[in-house]
Amino acid sequence: MNEITLPYHLIIPSIISILILGIIFLKRKRIFGNGKLKWFWISLTVFFLFYLFIVGGATYDDIYAQWNSNKFDLNQDGFFSGNEITPEQQEAMRNLISDTGRNFSFITGLFFSGIIAFFVFGIGKITELIKKKKTTHNTV
Repeated sequence: MNEITLPYHLIIPSIISILILGIIFLKRKRIFGNGKLKWFWISLTVFFLFYLFIVGGATYDDIYAQWNSNKFDLNQDGFFSGNEITPEQQEAMRNLISDTGRNFSFITGLFFSGIIAFFVFGIGKITELIKKKKTTHNTV
């Protein structure tokens, strides 16, 4: 049975996202208390949450696919031969080697998370502007 290898191209972005989210969480009162940059920090938090969800999910899927294919290696020699080759083993191997989506998730995650964070920032700023206009109309 082969050892399960850690996909560093997925784990490193996951760890960086966790560290940044931890820093944001520890400094949340000072960061989110600032009125000018409030929506920037909210959208940045949303970005790293979605990015962690995408890349962390791909990391989990990669490790699970390795584990799943390794359980079919009955004699634990690292190769599949004879009675080890079954339709289930072939499906597990197909899931392991068909990994283009998992391997590029750290790049596609940047785009999808960025788009979502951009919309959160835009909607937040628009609602803030609308609230500000309503309060100025009520006081005048």
